[in-house]
Amino acid sequence: MPLFKNIVVYRIGPEWTPPPLEQLEEALQRLAFVPCGPTQENSAGWVPPRGKDNGALVEAVGGQWIAQLAVERKAVPGGAVRTELDARCKALEAERGRKPGRKEKAEIKQEIVQTFLPRAFSKRSAHCLWLDIDKRSLVIAAGSMKAAEPAIKQLVDVMAELGHVLPLAPLSTSLAPATAMAEWLTTKLAPQGFTIDRDLELKKPGEERSVVRYARHNLELDEIGQHIQEGKLPTQLALTWNDKVSFVLTEQLGIRKIDIRGVKDVAKGEDGFDADAAIATGELSGLLPQLVASLGGEHIAAG
Repeated sequence: MPLFKNIVVYRIGPEWTPPPLEQLEEALQRLAFVPCGPTQENSAGWVPPRGKDNGALVEAVGGQWIAQLAVERKAVPGGAVRTELDARCKALEAERGRKPGRKEKAEIKQEIVQTFLPRAFSKRSAHCLWLDIDKRSLVIAAGSMKAAEPAIKQLVDVMAELGHVLPLAPLSTSLAPATAMAEWLTTKLAPQGFTIDRDLELKKPGEERSVVRYARHNLELDEIGQHIQEGKLPTQLALTWNDKVSFVLTEQLGIRKIDIRGVKDVAKGEDGFDADAAIATGELSGLLPQLVASLGGEHIAAG
């Protein structure tokens, strides 16, 4: 599994100084992942990014710091809860001659959820975090900023506890990605160093149903320019950088479906993680500045 299949990028404020690596390791060890208990709905904690039991929770590879947060959630089927809640409320109404009030109903619902939790299936996900201290960026393996929130909260809390408050802001560019992608498609000219691939999604703002998708399709079509003239904007576009990294750029500056040539060919031996991490961080360190430049440069908020 690649370290970074989907990413979102944050900038770290200039006032931040990193804690000693050993100090961060000790803090993460105190917050190591523990699976959900029988009646626990969710759990989050740090796991070894190398994937080995009892391994380090933060790794330094070529000067880049890499950690991984695991999140486990138990999902109780809503339909089962509603059915049981309805049955209990009817039984109480028959017994008392009145329906349970809102507060009592909420308490009964919570009791049902707690009863069902030990039998609920759990789902576990993991987010790889990459701290590039020199370039002052935090890269999180997540499909969106919302999906990245648990990892951000955990890291920010740890840094605050260590007295190294971590100021973060989402990476922002002068040109909105949708505006830039529309220009590239209309002129049929990709920015320098990039090629336009064969996947595209266009949406008309405010009209959820007005969506046009192209999959594995030649995008040098006049009809795409026509769609853009009619008000549809690109929300996802497949690109390749320098014949090395293929990805999908989103309207929110998310980078998805990353395919780094060379990572799959690394032997998964003792040094497989180090090689994967070195290749991934090296290639993405080259891609990100050029992508930002193609979007008019980085936008720094005033103040």
